[in-house]
Amino acid sequence: VQLQASGGGLVQAGGSLRLSCAVSGRTISTYTMGWFRQAPGKEREFVTAIIWSGDKTNYAESVKGRFTISRDNAKNTVYLQMNSLKPEDTAPYYCAADRSQFFRAAGFYSAAEFDYWGQGTQVTVSS
Repeated sequence: VQLQASGGGLVQAGGSLRLSCAVSGRTISTYTMGWFRQAPGKEREFVTAIIWSGDKTNYAESVKGRFTISRDNAKNTVYLQMNSLKPEDTAPYYCAADRSQFFRAAGFYSAAEFDYWGQGTQVTVSS
């Protein structure tokens, strides 16, 4: 299973970006999918996750109301719409896939719960 994240870039505070994560090698239709980020010198941080069916989501408090995760199982792709970006959102963003069908609707996800990872796509928000 290969995950390819794209869509990162440089944006001013208050701006928007849309990240995509295209998956190949297996259908993601039964997987929980997630996004994490890792600022320099910090641990990988949970951002958001979405259940296999797309009708339940989980967001970190720091991004709730600003970020939206979605998925298109027919295209084997997951998206992250990021609005009202802040300088503290600056980090490489990683998409991840969890083979289990367990989904946590609230609370923290650890990186260890995900089985497959893509390379990061850099998001830089200038003040």
